Amino acid sequence: MSDHRIRHYRINLRIERDNAALYTRLAGLAADPRLARAYRRIAEGEQVNAAFWESRLRASGAAVPSPRIGLRIRVLGWFAQAFGTEFVMPTVVRLEHADHDETPVDRSGHRDHFLPPHLRTARGHSHRAQSGNTLRAAVLGANDGLVSNVSLVMGMAGAAASDRAVLLAGLAGLVAGACSMALGEWLSVNSSREFYQAQITERAERLAVAPEDGVSHIAGIYREKGLGHAEAEHLAEHLTETPRAALDTVVREDLGVDPSELGGSAWSAAISSFCLFAFGAAFPVAPYLFLRGHAALLGSAAAAAVGLALIGTGTSLFTGRSMLFSIARQFAITVAAAAITYGVGHLLGTVIAG
Repeated sequence: MSDHRIRHYRINLRIERDNAALYTRLAGLAADPRLARAYRRIAEGEQVNAAFWESRLRASGAAVPSPRIGLRIRVLGWFAQAFGTEFVMPTVVRLEHADHDETPVDRSGHRDHFLPPHLRTARGHSHRAQSGNTLRAAVLGANDGLVSNVSLVMGMAGAAASDRAVLLAGLAGLVAGACSMALGEWLSVNSSREFYQAQITERAERLAVAPEDGVSHIAGIYREKGLGHAEAEHLAEHLTETPRAALDTVVREDLGVDPSELGGSAWSAAISSFCLFAFGAAFPVAPYLFLRGHAALLGSAAAAAVGLALIGTGTSLFTGRSMLFSIARQFAITVAAAAITYGVGHLLGTVIAG
């Protein structure tokens, strides 16, 4: 048996064990008993899949690694406990796709665990809630603040500006950037809401003018979900008897949004964007509040490194890449940006000083 094949088995085993541990944790935290049962069933299927890969390794004469819960699973479990399972589910689904795209899990030779419709729903579509993308938005917002303010602080330091000037520039960058992010998020959410409202109005008018087309469209939706022709037609006719239910179904399936939410609150998005950008931007500027000269510059670099490590860890939660890779990538990008702005600042400082 080749080393490549054994490595492939071990990666598949790790993926299945991670999924089993995560869904077991989610089952214990879910407030809805039906959802908890769904998570538990998924976890049981993943455990059987893990046992399959263990048997493959033993048959190959390779050692089976001891079970170990990774940091990513622990962090997602903590977020689920703190904010609810709905908060992390889009990240969980994205991680599963990332893992399986990077290392396809070959299940040939053992049975797939097909889930009934309500379990498949629990694992997929119903969790594409807007609130579930909060983790991703938080990490990206903090990352924008940190990278932009590191560049600003390093540019000012390169220009040989005084500590006071660097501090003022950093604080100004923090406030200006956070306000810009908040305004941009507010406009984005409102624009999205207006777009969806127009789409919903169009579909409501279409259902009112041509209800038979609505029956045909809704029946087609349920046929794609696996219902028979007669069952789909009957369900569609029943739904169209209540225009609100028919419109709700069409909007959810065609647009992928909850008509009662439409992207969430613009003010909440703006406030969270402001706070998250400011949080990231505070790392490189905070040392200048307490230190002076080269000590302040080194402190700024150290604080930025800590922030980058935290953000890289957060990024790995929804990209599926390893934490070391995510942290190293964050460092590389930020160091490059800081080096460029430091060099440009030094050049401009020299030219202006004459």
